[in-house]
This record gives sequence, C-alpha cells and structure tokens, in this order.
Amino acid sequence: MSGTHEGTLEAGTLAAGTLAAGTLAALRSQLHQAAATFADGPDAVAGILLGIVDDVDRAVREPLEIFPVCHHSPASAIAMVRRLREKQPRVVYLELCEDMAPLLTELRNCRLPVAVQAFATEVAGFPAEWSPLSVVAPVTEASAEYQAIAYALDTPGVELVLVDRSSDHVFQWDAPPAREDPASKDTEEAALHGDAVGVEIGDLRPRFAELEEHLLRHGRVRHWSEWWHQYIELPLGDSDYDTYRQVMILIGSLFRRLAPGDPGRVRVDEDRERHMWTRMRQHLAATGADPADCLYVCGAFHAASRVAEFGVHGTDTFEISARSATRWQHGLIPSSHAAIEAQFGLAAGSVSIAETVWAKNVGRTGVQPYQLAGQAGARKAKASKTAAVATCGPAVPASDKLTGFLRQPPVLDGLDEAELLDWSVEIVRVARRNGYLASTADAVAVFETSILLAGMRDRARPTPYDFQDAAVTCIEKDTVPGRRDVRRLVESMMGGDRIGQVGYDALPPLVRDVYDRLAPLNLRLQSRGVQRALLNIASQPELAPCSDVLWMLRYLMPQGAARPIMGERRLGERPIQESWDLALGTHQRALIELGYEGISIDQVLEQRLRRAAYGPHATAATVLEAVENATLYLRSRRLADELGTRALEVLSAERSVDGAPEVLRHARRLLAYYRTSEPVLPAWIESFVKAGYAHYCTLLPTAFTSDDATVRQVAAMLGFLFSMESLALSLGCDRTQLELAVAQSHPDDPPKTALLWAARTQLGQLSRADLRTRCDELLGNPLVVHAYPRYLSGFVHALEPVPALADFVVEMVSNAFGRLPDPVLLPWLPILISTLRSDGAERAPLLVREAGRIFPGRLSALDEWVPPWRAEPEPEAVPTATGTAAGQGIALLAAHPATCDAVASLLGCQRDDGRAPSACAGT
Repeated sequence: MSGTHEGTLEAGTLAAGTLAAGTLAALRSQLHQAAATFADGPDAVAGILLGIVDDVDRAVREPLEIFPVCHHSPASAIAMVRRLREKQPRVVYLELCEDMAPLLTELRNCRLPVAVQAFATEVAGFPAEWSPLSVVAPVTEASAEYQAIAYALDTPGVELVLVDRSSDHVFQWDAPPAREDPASKDTEEAALHGDAVGVEIGDLRPRFAELEEHLLRHGRVRHWSEWWHQYIELPLGDSDYDTYRQVMILIGSLFRRLAPGDPGRVRVDEDRERHMWTRMRQHLAATGADPADCLYVCGAFHAASRVAEFGVHGTDTFEISARSATRWQHGLIPSSHAAIEAQFGLAAGSVSIAETVWAKNVGRTGVQPYQLAGQAGARKAKASKTAAVATCGPAVPASDKLTGFLRQPPVLDGLDEAELLDWSVEIVRVARRNGYLASTADAVAVFETSILLAGMRDRARPTPYDFQDAAVTCIEKDTVPGRRDVRRLVESMMGGDRIGQVGYDALPPLVRDVYDRLAPLNLRLQSRGVQRALLNIASQPELAPCSDVLWMLRYLMPQGAARPIMGERRLGERPIQESWDLALGTHQRALIELGYEGISIDQVLEQRLRRAAYGPHATAATVLEAVENATLYLRSRRLADELGTRALEVLSAERSVDGAPEVLRHARRLLAYYRTSEPVLPAWIESFVKAGYAHYCTLLPTAFTSDDATVRQVAAMLGFLFSMESLALSLGCDRTQLELAVAQSHPDDPPKTALLWAARTQLGQLSRADLRTRCDELLGNPLVVHAYPRYLSGFVHALEPVPALADFVVEMVSNAFGRLPDPVLLPWLPILISTLRSDGAERAPLLVREAGRIFPGRLSALDEWVPPWRAEPEPEAVPTATGTAAGQGIALLAAHPATCDAVASLLGCQRDDGRAPSACAGT
C-alpha cells in the first residue's frame, strides 16, 4: 500500500485507543492473526503490535487525563482548544522545564514566535568547556502548548504547573551536543537560538532511520515534515477528540517501540517521565486537587510511557537529584520559523505552512483559539457562526466511531481550483518582482504541474509541497537572478518566516537601560534591519553618552549589531562626529543574553575584562589589552590600575615570547597616553617597564637561537628594550644587561642575523660602514646571494626597534637592483616581493616615504642623481676597548683633557700627580 490509502490506513490503524475491554481483546486477536500471516512467526511483530495496544489501554485508563501533542501541529492546537473549552480543567500540567514558569506571564508582552530561555555563563558542577549553557523552548501561536498556557494564565482559578526536568537537569542527565557555528547556517534568522539546547514539547519523529526512510519512500514524499502534513496532519485536522487522542498515543508508542536501543537516550527519556509523574503526584498531594479536573499536556512519545512511576497510582521510588551550584538566568529571546526548523531538524518552510494550516482550520471549524490578553502582534481569529465550538455531531460511543473510522475508505480532498489558481498567480507576481522572467504562461504551467505532481503521488489535492516543487520546476529553471530562489519565495508566500520580538516590559534591565540611554538618537531600536545613526557630538554634547554606549556594544555584541561607519575611539582623543549602522533589533537575542550577566552594560564589560585578565589562559598581552579597553571604554583608572598590576604578575611568570608584539603595541600606546594625560606615570606601568626590560633581556639570547621564536617576536622584544630604555634606565635598570644579552646571541637564521646586526648598530657596536660592508659581501658571494631576501626580511623587521635604518633598507634594495645581473636578480625577485608583502606589510609605508625622500622626483634628474650613501662617506667610528657608546665617550674625553680639568677645578679635585689643574680650567 502507498500514497493516501496507506497513510489513511496507517492513521486509522493507529487509532485503536479508548476501547472497551471486550473491543480491545478483539483488536488484540486481529493484530495477532495479522502478525502471524505477514511475518515468519507471530512472536516479534505480534509483541510490538499488541504492546502498542497495551500502551494505549494504559494511557486512556489513567484517571489523570493525558493530552498527547506534536510540537507546532495545527491538528494538536485545534484539538487542544476544543478540549479546553469542553473540559475546563482546573489544573494544567505542562511538559516544560519547571524553572521556566515565572517567564510565561511575560509572553503577553511579546510578539510570537519567541523562545523561553535559561542561560548560564559561569558553570559550577559542569565541565568548563560546556560554558555558556543555554536551553530554549520556542513557542508559536499554532501550538497546543501555547493554547494551554493562554487558557491557564487568562482563566481565573486555573493553575499552570510545569513538570519537566529543570534546565540544570538537562545538562546533568545528558551532555550537550556539539556546538554549531551560527554563521554556517543558511539564514540569519536560523541562528536566532544560537547554540542552545532545544527543549521540544511533543517531539514526534521516528528515531529508527530505516522506518523513516520506509515511510518517506512509500508515501512518495521528500522529507518527514511533508509526510506528517499529508498522512497525519490533514486526516486528524477534522477528526473528533477521541480519535485524535488514540491516534497520537499509538503513533508515540509505535515510534518508541521501534526506536534503537540506545541506553543513554532511553535512560534520559524514562527519567524525564519519572520526573514528570513524580512532580504531578507531589502537586496533587499538596493541593488535594481532583485528577478528574486536571489535564496533562505532554508529547505523544511520553504519553505511551511504561515506567513504574506512570500514573497517579504509580510508585514513588524516583528521587530527583539536587541542582548544581550553577547560577541560571531566565528570559525571553526572539525566535522565528527558520530558527525552529533549523534547531529541530524540520524541513524549511514547514512551520510557516503549519501556521497557514492553523489559520485555515480556525476559519473552517469555527473554534475560538485562546490568546493572552494584550498579546502583541496576535492574529485575531474569526470564528464561523455555523461551526461547532467543542464537539462535532452527537455523542457516539468511542468504539463505534473508531470502527467506522477504520473501515471507511480514504477520503480524498477535492481540488480547490480557486486556491491553487491564487497560488500560481501570486508566485509569478512575486517571482517577477525578484528578477525572474516569469509570465502568465508560467502561472498556467505551475497550476498544471502541481496537479500532475499530486496525481503522481496519489493525491487528489496538491499540497503546498507539491506546489513548491512545481514552482521551482517551471519558474526557476537554471538561474537565480535575485537574492532568493523560488523555493524561498514560496515559503514567504505561504506565510513567510515570521520573526518574533520581545516587548520592552519583558526585557532584562540591561536591555531597557541600553534603549533608554540611546533614546536621544530618536531611532526605532527594536525594529529589525539596519538603521543609520548620525552623532554630531561637537554641536550636540548630549550625544556623547550615546557614543560611549555604542562603543561598548560594538565590543560586547556580535559583528554587525553596532558598526561604526565614521569615527574611531583612541586613547586620549575625544569624538567629534560619528556615524553608525545599528541592527539591535536583529541581534536582540545577543543583547538579551548580555542582560543575564549584569544589570548594566558597564558592569558586564567590567566583568568581561576581569574574566579575560584573570582567566587560566591569560597572557601579558591579553591583560594589557584589557587595561587599554578599561581606559578606552570605561575610563576607569581604578580598574586599569588593578588590571595593570595583574599584567605585571603574568609577565613575570611567562617563559615564552609569543605575545611580545602585542605587549609592545599595547605598552607603547598606554605609555604615550599616560605621559600626555597624567601628571605622573602610574606605579604599575613603571614597574611593568622595569620588569619587562629585565625579562626580555634574559630571554633574548634564547629567542635568537630558538626555532619557536619568530623574527617578528624577536624584533618586538628589541623594540620594547630600545623604546623603553630611557624610562627603564631612569628606574634603575642597567644597560650592561642588554649589552651582555646581545653579545650572547648567536643566531644561525639569516633574518635573525640581520636583526642582530641592526641591534648592534643601535648599541654602537657596529658602524654603518661595517654594516654596509657586510651587506656588500652578501651580494658579492654567489653562495649566499640566494638568501639575500631573507636578510632583507630581517632588516625590515629591524625597523621596529631601529626605525632609523629605513634609509639603509632602501639602500640595500637599490644595491641589489643595481649590481645583480638579470639571471641572478629575476629568480629571487618573486621571493623578495612575497617576503616584503608577508613580513613587511606594516612597515611598507615607512619604506615608501623614505624612498620618496631619497630618490629624485623627476625622471630628467635621474641621470645626474648620486645616491646619498655614495656622495659623502660616513666617518669611521672611534675604536674603543669595548666598542660601546660609553667607550666612545671615554675616548673623546681623553682626547680633550681640558674639559676634565675644568670640572675637577670646580669640584676642588687634584690630579693624580699632585699638580693643580691646567690654566685653562678657569675658563
């Protein structure tokens, strides 16, 4: 059997629920005979089929009425509305994390769909790599659970009790799945839930892959959402409550018994059921409520439970473990149809189609759905005057109705030509608006192809999925001219990806504070999309606090939430004009999650900076960056001093030079800022410079010879030593330590060798003439000329500690181009270019400016131009015993003793030979 006949028969066969005892016995006998006929033996198949009947019998005989649901199912929502209006229960037990109960009243301040979220950044009792922990439960208007929530919250005297495990137990009982990068998903809306673990009420899908593949193949559908829509959703949409209940329990039992025997998954499912029944019995005992006045709303998968704790008379042997010390925050975040589909593995557009079916069912059946009072953005349902509200037709015994349902032939819906024609015309209009060359002929083709595809799939009436396939075939052809393909256009036409929004009153205090502080911008910050904010701070000083908030948001929120177009923030500078692109409404989830960390954005930023500085993987570079950010965004001298002291501790404990470039960059900026804005330098930065000078002098010889230390890192170390030398010496450091470190360095790598030559030149141990001679020897030696670009790379990096060598680097490049013949120059020219591009990109502007200063500006002057390094020979350095700058000073004083005599006369000193100072001392 296949197609509609198979689907109807399956749905009907599964509807063998609330029968009398005699009828159940007859059904068991029929199933046993069928198992013996179609299987090799009656044991295996009969055990499954008869077990399904036992599950239904057990569920329907339970005094506490069980209402099985499928998440985001219009049929479940319609059945829920009918049952609530007929039964009017006084207590509603709902399968949802029990710690989320206080958030449900805030749903009235939101526009659905939204998701209830539990969030924790600092974990206790869980592995640190799991952080942050996040659990979401999405809620849509076309869901049975929302109807139950709206009924319970807006009906006086009705109590809503959440009975599922807490968010903490979600992670206690099962490890979180592997995190997925939200950016890798197809759409921005699909990432609204982030990497949260979803709690899906009414998860009803085969966990046996072969069973799902069998149903899809014989049902002639592409995915599970289409199968459910065709063979379950449509038949149950018009059924009575008893039939709906029996079918749903039987489907849950079938999928449960055919699920793979994964011990971990089975344990979690059964523990959830034990938890829920234990909580319900505790509530009944505490309140004295009558089970007949209660309704238990749960997924059909859990309605067919076989645990010993099942029912109001079940055992009380299950002990609920204590929660961990993790501090959970709760709130509402925006959701969307695409986010729900992406998180729970549904087909694209299935939730939008469910919303459309829900609206049709409400109009057709005439039921009045429940809506929370003041619900933002709620669609007002119009009930038919002739349709029944609670039940359809006179009361008939359940056994008779079920027998008739099982024996009736499949009901084939007639073709609604008007609806299909409207779809065809509308998709052509939308396609033309999006750049497709569609015409009236394409509308006719889509209309006929939809009917053809439905017929090939044994359907008398095309479903939205048949129409979608037909539209793709007839309109899209082989190109997509616009941003959206035809499949997405059909999804949008069927209802679109409805995106929810959390109202102002339901937002955390931090988010409301952000909106209030940005109110002077006069923008609709909660709206989705990008908005441009212009801040002329020079003429409107009151906008300066808005600028502070925007820069903090840029630091804390994902890229694109707050993006500066004009303006920048630097240490010691005040903004004049700024321009921003803001998308806070689009990134409302990320902004709400900031609210879980503190009550103000300033507090959250301070906590983030402290966490980065005191974390287990903190380095001196990361702590200095935190100091800079604290000064830049918070302007907090107290926090900067505290983190600066922490940077000194981390630097003293480091044994590698991996972060030397970042340490140099941040230290230079902070030192320049404090020198221009403070009367005296902070004590921590003086200590940092003093400790850093000794620290890098100690590591310098090892870094020159180590393969782990790159030339860029060694250059940064030298840059710190040379640029901070004057301050370090004034604080008591000894320059001899640096000289010894350089003398003990013996690199073998050409770039590091060139870097060492530059350092010796800066220290006065190597003159420019000697350095030029060594480079000339490299160019003249055919054995090492191939390594000349690597030496040049070292000199380019040497511009960091010795920027005065810029003219020398230009000289080296010029000599190479002037002296080397083409057969030698051309082979390593690509290497030279790639080396300069990769290693010298940051210093290329310095070289370009120096070359522009040295070379003539006109072509006519090039013939008579003489390089400055050839025009005037540089005087040789005075040979000294040590070759240092101090040695040169001693030699100079020895050549001119009158200076020493004058100083000695002023001080009242005598010469060693007892004679008075020379006569010129008086002068």
